[in-house]
Amino acid sequence: MAGTGERDEARSVFVTGGNRGIGLAIARRFAAAGDRVAVTFRGDRPPTDENLLAVRCDVTDGQQVDQAFKEAETAHGPVTVLVANAGVTHDRLLVRMSEEDFTSVIDTNLTGAFRVARRAVRGMLARGHGRIVLVSSTAALHGAAGQTNYAAAKAGLVGFARSLTHELGPRDITCNVVAPGLTETDMSRALTEEQRQHLLSNTPAGRPAHPDEVADAVEFLARAGYVRGAVIPVDGGAGLGH
Repeated sequence: MAGTGERDEARSVFVTGGNRGIGLAIARRFAAAGDRVAVTFRGDRPPTDENLLAVRCDVTDGQQVDQAFKEAETAHGPVTVLVANAGVTHDRLLVRMSEEDFTSVIDTNLTGAFRVARRAVRGMLARGHGRIVLVSSTAALHGAAGQTNYAAAKAGLVGFARSLTHELGPRDITCNVVAPGLTETDMSRALTEEQRQHLLSNTPAGRPAHPDEVADAVEFLARAGYVRGAVIPVDGGAGLGH
């Protein structure tokens, strides 16, 4: 079967926003499996794991994206697994949201994923194999007050993944989406207690996800060859009915 030889080899994995939270859990999962993993970071907090290659990259800058891929490819070979996880929030009600609040979130969460996917696909097409996983959010599926920018960006990832799936056709290159719900990360810890309780009250599991549980879904999609254009919610059932 096409691509099955990749299962027994260390893969070159590229994770954006891999210095903390969900991204770091995903990167560590691949590294533990023996893959060669590069993670991007934007600020001054690169991951300290010895088995992760930290590359500075702001996904809103195409030149930085290209340079980060070159560093990863030099160290690990052509990228065959891309996880587009980098994201930001600027939550405000629409009537108080500036245009910069909106466009900056779109540029990082959606256009940033476009930039890294476009760069990764080139090598995947040449190699004839690849796995792309985009980290979205359940906000993309049922919305959230104060997050018109974030929900729009994360919803855009779904259309992007499904359109790219059509473009890739019968090639052994897949593009899928993981949509986490409330997850124990720095981002979720910034929520007010009222916001947190509201989210939990609508979550049948009754608790937030752990980043490792999101990594479970990403790990599956990075292996699966016949799952394409899918959106897998990792939300404890919060999205039921949506």
